[in-house]
Amino acid sequence: MSTQSILRFIFILVFSFSLAAAHGVVWAQTSDTVAVDTVGGDQPKKKIQAGRQLCIGIDAVHPVLNSLVSDRFGYEFAIDYYTHNEMYLTAEGGWGGATVNYSDLKYGSTNNFLRFGFNKSILARDRPTDWDMMFIGFRAGVSDVHRTPATFTVMDSVWGNASGSAPGKNFFAYWAEITGGMRVEFVRGLFGGWNIRGKFMLNGRSFNDLAPLYIAGYGKGDKNVNFDFNVYISYGIRWKRRSNDPVTASEVKPDAVSDK
Repeated sequence: MSTQSILRFIFILVFSFSLAAAHGVVWAQTSDTVAVDTVGGDQPKKKIQAGRQLCIGIDAVHPVLNSLVSDRFGYEFAIDYYTHNEMYLTAEGGWGGATVNYSDLKYGSTNNFLRFGFNKSILARDRPTDWDMMFIGFRAGVSDVHRTPATFTVMDSVWGNASGSAPGKNFFAYWAEITGGMRVEFVRGLFGGWNIRGKFMLNGRSFNDLAPLYIAGYGKGDKNVNFDFNVYISYGIRWKRRSNDPVTASEVKPDAVSDK
């Protein structure tokens, strides 16, 4: 798959998800507006502010996979920050590596990675303290990859076997992700949730000669498209908004109108 095809596919997915999210937000805002406006008279309207939240989480899937698969390992963590209008800025990172130990080919690789992007909740908030979410999102990922020198053996029954080596290599990998999932608060501040990811490599040709078996944060190094799954255990730190912070229509609820 060429880079142009990947970018076109990403654009179509982002556009489709954006339409779905916009429809959900408009519906929620319309419902909230109608409900608030039905209160008669000149009674003042109160705005319920959801506050701020910084959520820190670790992925529970990859440590389990590390114990099941001996030729690769990876660890991931995530941070997201609630801004407004059910939008969360996200940063994710981690590290990992892999080992190729075939009879005719041996080499290893290690890497660190970072992903930046956003999550958009598509559920209407029931109350200011409701932090459950179902979301769609986008990520841009980058990783510095170190591949060790490789040794190989070419099998030839006519001319005989030949051995050789290839030097190590350092390079950067870039990819884009479309993600979706949900997160639920079990007790105050403690969350559990999952997401699925479609990942699209943007510079795969830079290491087509001898691709890493596995790039932590992305997946198989010789694939232009990967799919992944995470289960996060997270903890949220919260504080109130300042009085001059913006409040959007989606955060105004019918029960926010004073009955006095």
